[in-house]
Formats: sequence, structure tokens, C-alpha cells
Amino acid sequence: MNDLLQALRFKHVEKGLPGVLEQARLHSLTYETFLRRVLLLELEGRTRQVQQTRLHAAKFPMRKTLEEFEFAFQPGLSERLVWELADLSFVQTHTNVVLLGPPGVGKTHLAIALAVKALEAGYTVLFTTLSQLAENLAGIPAPSLLRTRLHRYLQARVLIIDEVGYRKLTPEQATFFFEIVRARYEHGSTILTSNTSFAEWGKLLHDDVLATALLDRLLHHAEVISINGKSYRMQNRHSIEIPQAGGVAGSV
Repeated sequence: MNDLLQALRFKHVEKGLPGVLEQARLHSLTYETFLRRVLLLELEGRTRQVQQTRLHAAKFPMRKTLEEFEFAFQPGLSERLVWELADLSFVQTHTNVVLLGPPGVGKTHLAIALAVKALEAGYTVLFTTLSQLAENLAGIPAPSLLRTRLHRYLQARVLIIDEVGYRKLTPEQATFFFEIVRARYEHGSTILTSNTSFAEWGKLLHDDVLATALLDRLLHHAEVISINGKSYRMQNRHSIEIPQAGGVAGSV
């Protein structure tokens, strides 16, 4: 039996086959029902494998879901809008999602959670920080290697660029950032998180004209969500003890 399964490349059937055979004996399954259950074993196994492969290729730093997000902690954020984005129409229309706000308010969580929804729906996804992207592309002497690396960022249906604004880019890095946004314009969806207002992007890229051209393409088809609430990371830190002169501690 195993040799036939291997010949047919039904590698996911073997583990569950004894259970299906037992069900067939106990419940007198018809040939059609038995065959359907065997084929479903293989199909479900292949689906899980594809999902695992896509999840690995996505390079998420952690897996987050919308169900885990504490919307009550960010009352200024529209929960309805986020769940509307979760229906993935933004992916189908090549619309971008830009999440703005200070550190710790949940931008990366939301970005990954939306991308997980896209991944589960069968779309290809890639996560990177802007720093990682810049370092991965800058200073490559071989044009063929540069094209290969650029292709990774262009082929994903959903590309997350996290932490825009945490560091300034060199002119070369800024150019690559622009080229990716330009090439993905109306061809793929980009989810971007930033703690920096758009007015400051000229300083980030060291070029006001380049920043204007980049934002023009990024925001033409985009949903911009501003989150101005408290930091999740600080919610359990009620006070910080500070040693005072004479051994007396104060708090802030």
C-alpha cells in the first residue's frame, strides 16, 4: 500500500489511512465515501503544507491575529474599519494600508494580523522592516543579485514595511525604497507602519522631491489609519521607582 501511495505522491494519506479504514469497517462506508475521505486527507495535508511554506516565507517576527488585538485599549481606532480591511478587498484592488502612530500602540500587530488573513486566503506575503530592506539592497555590486533581491519585494501580493521613520536612509537606500513603492503601485498591496508624519519624510529620505513622489504613489490608493492611544508595552508599568538622596525612593 505504501509503495502505491508513494508512487502517486500521496504522502499525507499514510498517517490518517488506518483511521479511515477503521471507519469504513465500522460504518460500512460506500466506495465513493471512502475514496472521498482518502482524497480529503491528501488535500488537507497539502493545504497545511502550502500554508506552512507561505508562513515561513513571510518572515513574520511573530504571529499576530485580529482576534487577539485589544481594540478597547485604543478607543480612537475604528474597529469596524479594521475588520472591513480584513475582508481583503484592499488586496484585490491593490490598495495600500498605512498605520501611523507612536511606538507601542499596535501598528505592527495590526499589520501582521491583516497579512495573516491574506496568507490564510492564499496570497503571498512578505514582512520586512525598512532598515532590513535598506541593508539588504544597498551596496550590491552584481546587477543580477540586486534584481533577485528586488524581485522578492515585488512579487509578494502583500508586502509589510515596518518601522518607517526609526532611522534615516542614505540616498542610495532612499532610491531603492522609492523604486519598490513605484514598482508595486497598482500591482500589489503594501502595509506600512510609521511613527513619523508624512511631513517629515523629506528628512527621512534626505530628498523632499523624492519623498513627494514616493508619497504620491503610496497614498493614491491607500487607507491611512492613525492610532494616537497609549502604549501596550507601558500599560502594566504603573510606576518606576527612582532612588533618592538619603535612601528614600520616589516614583513617576
